[in-house]
Parts: sequence; C-alpha cells; structure tokens
Amino acid sequence: MATRTIARLFDSYNDAAAVVADLEAAGFMRDDISLIANRGTTTGTTTGTTTTGDETGTGAGTGATVGAVLGGGAGLLAGLGALAIPGIGPVVAAGWLVATLAGAGVGAASGGLLGSLVGSGVSEEHAHVYAEGVRRGGNLVTLRTEESRVAQAEGIMARHNPVDATQRGSEYRNSGWNSYDEKAGPWTGGSLTGAGQPDGTPGNPPGTAASRAVDRNLGTNISGAYPGQSDGTPANPPGTAAGRAMGTTPTRDRDPV
Repeated sequence: MATRTIARLFDSYNDAAAVVADLEAAGFMRDDISLIANRGTTTGTTTGTTTTGDETGTGAGTGATVGAVLGGGAGLLAGLGALAIPGIGPVVAAGWLVATLAGAGVGAASGGLLGSLVGSGVSEEHAHVYAEGVRRGGNLVTLRTEESRVAQAEGIMARHNPVDATQRGSEYRNSGWNSYDEKAGPWTGGSLTGAGQPDGTPGNPPGTAASRAVDRNLGTNISGAYPGQSDGTPANPPGTAAGRAMGTTPTRDRDPV
C-alpha cells in the first residue's frame, strides 16, 4: 500500500506536541510519527534532559545515540531525547525521522536533516524551508501514513497553527536567505523568520526586509545591505535608480557617512 510523508513546521512547541498527541489519539502509530523540537518546554525522560521556555537545549548534550531518541513509554513525547543535528545544533527529538537522519548504526550527530526529508518524500522546496525553520528555533512534525488517511492527518495538523511553508519561504528569501545550508551553523538571530534581524550574518543581511525592499526599488542604501547603491561615486551616482532612469536631476538619498 502506498504511503505518504506529511511534514509541518510549528513555531510553538506546544502546538507541535498537541499535533503529536492528537495523531496518536486518532490511531496513527507512534512509530510513524516524528518530532524534532528546537524550542519549547519539554522533558526528555529517556535522558533526564529538560529544556525550558524558548531555550534550544544547549545543555542537552550532543552525543545521543539513535536508541536514546526513538521513544519509550506510553507515547512519542515520553521518548524525547537529546540530539545534535549538523547545521542546527542541539535539539530534542524522537521518532522514525531520527533514525533516518542518523543512518543505521551511525551516531546521532551524523546525517543531514534536509537530505532525510527529501529522501522521505518531502518536496525539496518545502524541505529547505522546514530544515531552516528548525534551525531558527522551530518544531517539525512528520508523519508516514497511507494515502487513505492523508486528509485526516492534514486536518489534525491544520488545527494547531502550522507554518505556511510557501509564505515562510518567501519571508526567508526577503531577508536574504536562499536555501538551507548545513554548514551555516546554529541560528543566532532573534526571530523565527529572521525578518528585522540586522546582524549581517550569511542569510541574514543588514537592515530589515522592509528597508531592503525600499533599497531595491529606489536604488538607495538605507538598510546598509546595498553599499554599492547611491554612494555618489562615478560608477554609482547619487539619486535613485528611478530618478536616474527618468533623467531627472540627481539628488543624494542620504548624506555620506
């Protein structure tokens, strides 16, 4: 029988945990559900590790093995354990995707989330967004189910505020992001979308999404992300791109720094 993999990203750990609980209550097998949580409040009973508030579990340890995060107890949430994912850092996780991520007989610090998602049947476009979402502190629920139960599973997930992957991907790209990069390292920005975080790190350039949009439209450098624009040099005269195109008298957009 054909099976499908359904994945949804949640900004709130509580929403993600509620989805897991509802899926189990609806009869979906724990072995077909997976949760990777990079923020929230939970206790990993198999490891004795606790993360609280919006912490990312930096004290959870990074040497968990597959067996420590595959589960135990009455449900999936009872089996959450510490795991370190390349490019993301320490998280708490449990379920079948963890085994796929780690690889048979390989330590939990090995493998890549993006490849595991794509290999499990998630579209590459959405897989990039989901992996980046987890990197930025999100919570990912994945489910393997037969085609006849896809609509039921998607309905359960839809009740708990899932992220719109297409919209979130657009928000990421507006902030200068192109794709998930496992080599980028753990996220240091302050918001899940990255919009408005002017820290200049790769994938998160200076300024805000709004100020960069103004710069792109007007040829200015209000955000600081476009140093080659409107600086008054011979190759880049003062004024805006629109004004120069219309042949109007150029005016400086801002005083030189």
